[in-house]
Amino acid sequence: MATFDLAVVGGGIVGLATAYQFTRRFPGRRVVVLEKESDVARHQTGHNSGVLHSGIYYKPGSLKAVTCRAGKAAMEAFCREEGIAHEICGKVIVAVTDADLPALERIHERGVANGVDCEMIDRGRLGELEPHAAGVRAIHVREAGIVNYRQVCERLAHRVWEAGGEVVFGAKVTAVRTYPGELAAVTPVGHFAARQLVNCAGLHSDRVARIAGHDPGAKIVPFRGEYYALKPESFHLCRNLIYPTPDPQFPFLGVHFTRMIDGTVECGPNAVLAFGREAYRFFSLDPRDLLDTLSYRGFVRMARRHWRMGLGEMWRSLSKAAFVRALQRLVPPIRAEHLEPAPAGIRAQAVAPDGSLVDDFLLVEGERVVNVCNAPSPAATASLRIGETIVGRLAPRFA
Repeated sequence: MATFDLAVVGGGIVGLATAYQFTRRFPGRRVVVLEKESDVARHQTGHNSGVLHSGIYYKPGSLKAVTCRAGKAAMEAFCREEGIAHEICGKVIVAVTDADLPALERIHERGVANGVDCEMIDRGRLGELEPHAAGVRAIHVREAGIVNYRQVCERLAHRVWEAGGEVVFGAKVTAVRTYPGELAAVTPVGHFAARQLVNCAGLHSDRVARIAGHDPGAKIVPFRGEYYALKPESFHLCRNLIYPTPDPQFPFLGVHFTRMIDGTVECGPNAVLAFGREAYRFFSLDPRDLLDTLSYRGFVRMARRHWRMGLGEMWRSLSKAAFVRALQRLVPPIRAEHLEPAPAGIRAQAVAPDGSLVDDFLLVEGERVVNVCNAPSPAATASLRIGETIVGRLAPRFA
């Protein structure tokens, strides 16, 4: 049985960032990343739209706000040092009608409180930045950017290897056994003993927490985000990033336009219940996952609260015309013929037993385990800071 100082479950960006930060703080200590797939960034990170978020949406002082601001600066520095392509292109958050203005004002106030480089702009300035966008006013977030997070993960894994760590593939953790002074993660490719374990399993983080002996206090409910992409001849319809004013009653940002670092433009996502934690297609089904969701009282309470919104999202999933109409609120010239299907992603949303959606990052700690039980957007942007925070909490255990 191989022995390490730290075992990290999950080869997405949060897990790799945690392992990387551990090697920096504790050089010479041994770390292993256990990834069930055959490569890094195969799920949430690899389906990420690649936005470097500014932190404008988040409640001042929240873990999200603090880690996003510090994490974005760290991510930009890492990309510069590693030669990873990224761009600070800016984005606009648009009030399509006057009814959106109060919410837009609140977002601007949060941005100012969080130290975000942003300004409220009128229709004329919006037209200069995004000539095809509709709106009565907007926030110009000058510091928003884009990057390829899969490339970031590949570089983080390389740095972990260089520091003497390991990244093991095909290593799905099926059990965690506790021994005096250490624990062992059981996987199909062997047992991995470690003094401490960090659970960054994303879509399966609640399950890993439970097999490690901890109650995460919430359950992961998977939401599939479906996208279209602009055809190359229509790229001119979106220069950078165009977002709507989000509905404060719903945790998702609404369909938006995102120019990717490779120059392509994604449109979406919607947010529909996925019938499995890795069900990337509408008709994909994992019976165990679906039963787990439907039998959870937190999901039932959430569904009762948001069923109208859910039906609308489902209809946009089934009807391209409905999806196009949602996009046209932001960019009226968009037509169905401008769009082609793009890969979907799945968001691991933690839902509390009372039906509320856990909004902030959620860390659940035990004597030998730190569980990252909720890490929604902007987790990719904030990943280096999240990793640093986790390692900081572990530090006294390695003193």
